[in-house]
Amino acid sequence: MPDTPEPTISWDQESGTIRFIDQTLLPERYEVITCRTVKRLIDGISRLEVRGAPALGVAGGMGVALAAARCRATRRDAFLRRVGKDAAAIAATRPTAVNLSWGVSRVLERVRGAADPAEARMAAVAEAVAMAEEDRASCLAIGGNGADLIPDGAAILTHCNAGALACTEWGTALGVVRSAARAGKRVQVIACETRPLFQGSRLTAWELTRDGIDVTVIPDGSAAFLMRKKGISLVLVGADRITRDAVFNKIGTYMHAVSARHHGIPFYVAAPRSTFDLGLREAGVTIEERNRSEMSRCGGWILVPEEAGVWNPAFDATPLSLVSAIITEEGILRPPYRFG
Repeated sequence: MPDTPEPTISWDQESGTIRFIDQTLLPERYEVITCRTVKRLIDGISRLEVRGAPALGVAGGMGVALAAARCRATRRDAFLRRVGKDAAAIAATRPTAVNLSWGVSRVLERVRGAADPAEARMAAVAEAVAMAEEDRASCLAIGGNGADLIPDGAAILTHCNAGALACTEWGTALGVVRSAARAGKRVQVIACETRPLFQGSRLTAWELTRDGIDVTVIPDGSAAFLMRKKGISLVLVGADRITRDAVFNKIGTYMHAVSARHHGIPFYVAAPRSTFDLGLREAGVTIEERNRSEMSRCGGWILVPEEAGVWNPAFDATPLSLVSAIITEEGILRPPYRFG
């Protein structure tokens, strides 16, 4: 198993560009994109070339750094206005994942605190690179903290992709799996395919097979039956936002939590503290709704009659009452959850 998977997203100091893996091409093709403009980054985030809460946080920060590097304004007020406009456009690209706006805000604050555009450009890049380094360390800490929750011989159900591809590297939920495997535990991952874009079958399965970790892909709708057949030891997922009362993650997560509770199976969430948004409750979060074509078409095939309606939410919300523990870089949180 590789000790350090290739970075999902990184800043190229020599060219002043962002490099990221195009996740829409996996597992058929592995390609790294060199991103030179804010517009290209926004397109990449919208198309899910870059995705996953921690990776989106880093992308947001690096997007502001890119905007600052490309802005040629010499007056501070004009510079801040143009970079601020680009920052707002990046943050608005995906509304549910809190890390994106968090990363944008963090680097933008450094830009606004600089004395002039030259200082702002250097500060933005330094902050964005620091965020990527912090994400690496955070994921390794999450993995180490969560590994103790994984029994030897566990069959772990996961949904969507919360691995290296969703972070700078290593991963949150899959980081726990990797750390358990590195500690010598025998683990098997049951990856739900994750309709409609198949982040489980395309991305999670690709990561784990590359690392030599046992993985079996199942249809989303078979998870409850497999729990009933006692084929699942625990459920382990990531998160895109954690509010005071709910965990927001890829659509389909909630049904796994309900089924896990019914069958007496632990349901764990792995996420960095940057994913917590404790100023809000579930009702205050906007659920992103994605394009009809993601469900209605597959390549050249029409899957839904044109006359039929389509509802395609990207995320759902799982009440904290269904969560057995939240694994963070600072330790493990357990019920009852009290957030200050």
